[in-house]
Amino acid sequence: MAKLTVDEVKHVANLARLAITEAEAEKFAEQLGAITDFAAQLNELDTTNVEPTTHVIPLVNVLREDVAAEGLPRDLMMKNVKEQQDGLVKVPPIMND
Repeated sequence: MAKLTVDEVKHVANLARLAITEAEAEKFAEQLGAITDFAAQLNELDTTNVEPTTHVIPLVNVLREDVAAEGLPRDLMMKNVKEQQDGLVKVPPIMND
C-alpha cells in the first residue's frame, strides 16, 4: 500500500482545520501509513462465508411501551408560570418588526 505523504497529511489537517507542525506532519504520515497498511491486511482475509454485520454481537433496544397518559391539570401547571394570558404561557417575542 502506498504511504501517505507529508503533503497529504498537511492537506487533510487543513481540511479539518488543524494546525500541525512539519514534525507532526512527518510523524502522522508514518503513523497513518502504518494504520492503512494494517487495514490493508484485512483485505487478504477470505470472507466468502462471512455474513455482513453492523455489529459483532446482537443488540436489542430495551424500551418501555409508549402509553398515552393524562397530562398535568392546567391550573396546577400555570401556578409555576411567571406571565400568562388567556390560559397560555406568555413568552417574550423573539422577532421584532
